[in-house]
Amino acid sequence: MTTIQANPFFKAYKTPHATAPFDKIKNEHYLPAIEKGIKDHQAEIDKIVNSKEAPTFKNTIEPFEKSGDLLGRVTTVFFNLLSAESNDEMMQISQEVSPKLSEHSSNTTLNEGLFKKVKAVYDKRNESGLNPEQIRLVEKIYEGFENSGATLSDADKAIYRELSTELSKLTLNFGQNVLKESNLFEMVLTDEADLAGLPESIKEAAAMSAKSKNKEGWRFDLSAPSYIGFMKYSSRRDLREKLYMAYCTKCVKGGEFDNKENVIKIAETRLKIANLLGYPDYATLSLRNKMAKNKESVYDLLDKLYAAYALSARQDVKEVQGFAIGMEGSAVEIQPWDWAYYSEKLKDAKYQVNDELIRPYFELENVKKGVFGLATDLYGLTFKKNSKIPVYHPEVEAFEVFDADGKFLSVLYTDFHPRDGKRQGAWMTSYKDQYMRDGKDSRPHISIVMNFTRPTENKPALLTFDEVETFLHEFGHALHGMLSKCTYETLSGTSVARDFVELPSQVMENWLTEKDYLDKFAVHYQTGERIPAELVKKLVDASNYLAGYLCYRQLSFGYLDMAWHTQTKAYTGNILDFEQKAMSKTAVLPIVPGTNMSVSFSHIFAGGYAAGYYSYKWSEVLDADAFASFKKAGIFDKETATSFRKNILEKGNTEDPMSLYIKFKGHEPTVDALLDRNGVK
Repeated sequence: MTTIQANPFFKAYKTPHATAPFDKIKNEHYLPAIEKGIKDHQAEIDKIVNSKEAPTFKNTIEPFEKSGDLLGRVTTVFFNLLSAESNDEMMQISQEVSPKLSEHSSNTTLNEGLFKKVKAVYDKRNESGLNPEQIRLVEKIYEGFENSGATLSDADKAIYRELSTELSKLTLNFGQNVLKESNLFEMVLTDEADLAGLPESIKEAAAMSAKSKNKEGWRFDLSAPSYIGFMKYSSRRDLREKLYMAYCTKCVKGGEFDNKENVIKIAETRLKIANLLGYPDYATLSLRNKMAKNKESVYDLLDKLYAAYALSARQDVKEVQGFAIGMEGSAVEIQPWDWAYYSEKLKDAKYQVNDELIRPYFELENVKKGVFGLATDLYGLTFKKNSKIPVYHPEVEAFEVFDADGKFLSVLYTDFHPRDGKRQGAWMTSYKDQYMRDGKDSRPHISIVMNFTRPTENKPALLTFDEVETFLHEFGHALHGMLSKCTYETLSGTSVARDFVELPSQVMENWLTEKDYLDKFAVHYQTGERIPAELVKKLVDASNYLAGYLCYRQLSFGYLDMAWHTQTKAYTGNILDFEQKAMSKTAVLPIVPGTNMSVSFSHIFAGGYAAGYYSYKWSEVLDADAFASFKKAGIFDKETATSFRKNILEKGNTEDPMSLYIKFKGHEPTVDALLDRNGVK
């Protein structure tokens, strides 16, 4: 046990911009800091409750908003690193602290005296002289209590506590099982004939991976660069099938990391919570405070896109199937493990463009300049690396971000490559959100975490088009956090409705097929030659390639999510059957027995997207509509960018999201711009 003096969480951070002192934080510091944080936060809550003054915004809402500083600091670091730089000891700690945190959360939201005071302010919010942002804060805090069982009877509150603790454990176990099972698999090849079809860049990366594990040959695993590269280029169908089955049967085959029971229990527990709060299903509870408002609106969008892309999706599959038969000179029925391979070959044949042609122009250091440079062109931001800011891994870089007037805006951490301790995917998070306090603007510390192609012994990190697109996506989230200009932390940055939060990220992807943008940074890593105009044209021509299939793929995930969370009674059957039924209408490729997505669908079973995965398509409608304004005025148009910054990026959750969007665009969004962009009529 460390002393209070030795625990870095217990004192002010003496680092640039008071950033987290990662170089001093050890695993042994977390538990005592969390326990003290809970104790300190409870004391702050008790002080609010025990006050004899009549409840007001100043003596109830403001101190509640400011409370829990230590607890927030330590849990933010701990849970961010549990995703980005985890180890067995941290996973064990998470199992211990999760029920403690769940109990404390319930002690807060189910505190009758506290809720009584919050409700008193809420009931008089429109007649207390509060400004719109203060009213919004009161409403969001009240909704938080309401959604957490504060209006329940004492008996039901006890049930709610149990369910919340159980749900916390289940989702934690789910995510850890996915990470552990993913890390277990490797495919080590020692015969060069097994590498047929693979480009040199992928072989080099696989050789380096094998070497890092003290193995001979070439090593492939389930991380995105390794898995996707092999599936796209390997001409060995048997090995593609082996890798596909490993990827798509994670956590479903039985054994220590099987998630089938977790999926059933998570869905059931969420349903019980919804029922307890008076809702027929979890989706109804979850959606009431989102842009969509209800499940009918979600299904209306999904069904509208399902109908609009039906012909295109099936034509995509038919075309790839026909190409495969022609390429092989014999009847071959495309299986899911064939899709990436043959569709990539068809793309190359149609457009003469593929990842290996593009990679040399997307060297990571140049891409960083291009992505940061877009923020410079649009918003006047500049980025300066600061090696004195501590980081949690040697590969992580920390940047100071400055506004056009030279004023400090944010710290930005970047973490690009796969590691054993990092979960799959890409995400933006924060170590500190923006807020105003005592007249001072406290600026945020933002992080973007990805799993991109590593450099090899012979080449720098050369990214695929999709990886650059992902970088822009997560950077869009980062801008939302970095440019926040709110008074209260609860409302700042990306703390917005789930179906609104993807707008700032997805809109950034649109620039990647704009020649004027690519010309700024896409140069050959060896010759310095600017990306050729004809290659850019091929990228633009190929931008709608498989648009129908890809839309159906996203819709299938949305339908699956809604199926799990619109249940009105607990499902006790076979989850493989459940999933197949939920996704059947969008299934355009054969369903492979034994595979299952639900058991590794971390977005909805371990993340924040339960009854919210539709938001990617919802936000796509928004981003296409929004980018149409940039296209009309000019993709670097300062006036349009300023409007987007002031009405969307700076505002956080201080106003209704649809109101913010209308202020930027002038009207509500329609699907027309998305259909036009995808060439779907």
